[in-house]
Amino acid sequence: MMKKIIISMAMILISGLFLMAQDAEGCKDHPLLTRMPDYFISECTQNFNQLDFLDSKGEEVKFEGNLTHIWYIFNQESGKKEPSFFQIFKNYTNAITKIGGKKIYEDGGLVYYELKKDGRVFKIRIVGTNGSDYLLDVLEMEAMKQEISANDMLIALNKDGYIALNILFETGKSAIQTESLPIVDQIAELLKSDMNLKLSIEGHTDNVGDAASNKKLSNDRAKSVLDAIVAKGIEASRLSSTGWGQEKPVADNRSEDGRAQNRRVEIVKK
Repeated sequence: MMKKIIISMAMILISGLFLMAQDAEGCKDHPLLTRMPDYFISECTQNFNQLDFLDSKGEEVKFEGNLTHIWYIFNQESGKKEPSFFQIFKNYTNAITKIGGKKIYEDGGLVYYELKKDGRVFKIRIVGTNGSDYLLDVLEMEAMKQEISANDMLIALNKDGYIALNILFETGKSAIQTESLPIVDQIAELLKSDMNLKLSIEGHTDNVGDAASNKKLSNDRAKSVLDAIVAKGIEASRLSSTGWGQEKPVADNRSEDGRAQNRRVEIVKK
């Protein structure tokens, strides 16, 4: 993928050698991030699109949303020294970290970030090999809507004895992401509505990584959910937690959709 992106950039650069050092008509910086000094915008697009992204393990995933694509070129006539690409991505890393984001993965001339701000989630990619030009992609995703209610859970538990929940965690960690906390609230409401109900919180992963690590991660995540429920005033004696890792898939791990389904937390009626 990196080679394809660089070749594409080079072809565009050759065709645009005689561009004047001024922003292309209608183009401007993204509201979240300003450009490096002495760069101008050669081209830009903004539309609903797909962004190729590498997660913390270097696995390629695709995200959809409102994508802003900006191509910056260094103004050679500025009289300034051209920065290295290392300087460029360090500058953006500092800027993104300052507003609450974090670097997810780095692969040569590709750097990936995630930012959560004001209830919105942004996936950011910077592409470049030297300081002469670089691409900035900012994908804005809609915050995930957590619409499942305590009543929905109760119906599923009475019918099937369990329900799978899409509780999101920080990448490779057991910390529950903010947008998933409403699900925890609903589990607590469920338990408060039926004082005799007891639940097992069970974590599951996909098959990416080794089995032992996945088992530990799923166990830590299940325990994290249990602790969050207890923090809502539920007696710990009514709950238990366990992690199954990759042992009980419900979908094909060979596809991203399948792996996403396998990364889940189930609450099981005891």
